[in-house]
Amino acid sequence: MPGYHRLGEIPPKRHTQFRKPDGSFYAEEVFGTEGFAGNYSILYYHYPPTQVKKIKPFVREQTAHEIWDESVQRHHHMKTARLLSGGDAVLGRQTLMFNNDVLIGVAKPTLNMDYFFRDGDSDLVYFVHDGHGTLETNFGLLPYHEGDYIVIPRGTTFRFDIPTDSPRTTFLIIESHGSIEPPRRYLNKNGQLLEHAPYCERDFRRPEELVTYIEQGEFEVRVKVGAKISSYWFEHHPFNVVGWDGYEYPWIFNIGDFEPITGRIHQPPPVHQTFQGPNFVVCSFVPRKLDYHPLSIPVPYNHSNIDSDEMIYYVNGNFGSRRGIERSSITLHPRGIPHGPQPGAVEKSLGAERTEELAVMVDTFHPLQLTTIARSIDDDAYPYSWL
Repeated sequence: MPGYHRLGEIPPKRHTQFRKPDGSFYAEEVFGTEGFAGNYSILYYHYPPTQVKKIKPFVREQTAHEIWDESVQRHHHMKTARLLSGGDAVLGRQTLMFNNDVLIGVAKPTLNMDYFFRDGDSDLVYFVHDGHGTLETNFGLLPYHEGDYIVIPRGTTFRFDIPTDSPRTTFLIIESHGSIEPPRRYLNKNGQLLEHAPYCERDFRRPEELVTYIEQGEFEVRVKVGAKISSYWFEHHPFNVVGWDGYEYPWIFNIGDFEPITGRIHQPPPVHQTFQGPNFVVCSFVPRKLDYHPLSIPVPYNHSNIDSDEMIYYVNGNFGSRRGIERSSITLHPRGIPHGPQPGAVEKSLGAERTEELAVMVDTFHPLQLTTIARSIDDDAYPYSWL
């Protein structure tokens, strides 16, 4: 939530007459969270967003996640590079793990979306591992590139435009059943990011170009609520917004703008926290100076996730505490089992002054359930890598 923003034409007072050049009214929409008590924006349309032509169920071969029913509790290493490319940025998502709060998956789209999409109950985060393009929304355009966290609030109508000169696109996708926001400890009572926060409002990218489409025709918006997707058909383009303002809209933060917090001895994962969601956090491990106490051990100590499951997506660089980890690998260290540096990692790290690792971590406070897609790319020898 990067703060107040406005784009396009809006009237001087909300909920008042706002007329087109021909004298008719623009249609006002309050786009709000938590009833009327949370963040909101107000949008103004050429055509009322309620004018739907027809509604049909959207049916695809598989709408539910096929659960991997394991017989044991163990650590996992999933090699997502083995996942096949295909589909688009939304329906091409391959879900790897989930619980009632969050869903985590990977998309490697090869197709552009020939429809619009709206997630009616979940905020979405698309971490751009590879590729570039433009997120088109009813709030305007958001060009994206590698390293971007694209945050799409629930209820936003959008589609991805992936250009032909982007030969490979890979997204790590986080679907949150609640708001994605900065950690509360980094905000003052008025919502401004504090001086000790690892980023500030200048690092956020907001929609800066609003393209208004007023043509009519056949336009499909697929609306997801829970596990159900419905196709809404409109006679007008859904991006017929002439202006908006408020606090609720899509935005981008690049992982390269995260300023690492370091210390003389090894710092715990909360110093890497970037966002929070309901019962989970998102952390960014970025290139940084390592611990500088004369007797420091730069790699993490052995630790047990007593209250959380820890998922790490390895983006680039060499992760000092792990071996055999590939680019775009995922490790999952569930609760109840200690983990830490693998044999030789402590000795190898001594004297190191810097790391170039780049990774995204999601810690959940409720257990994650794996899918059969995760099973298909899992290295079942990983739990023995500490021998």
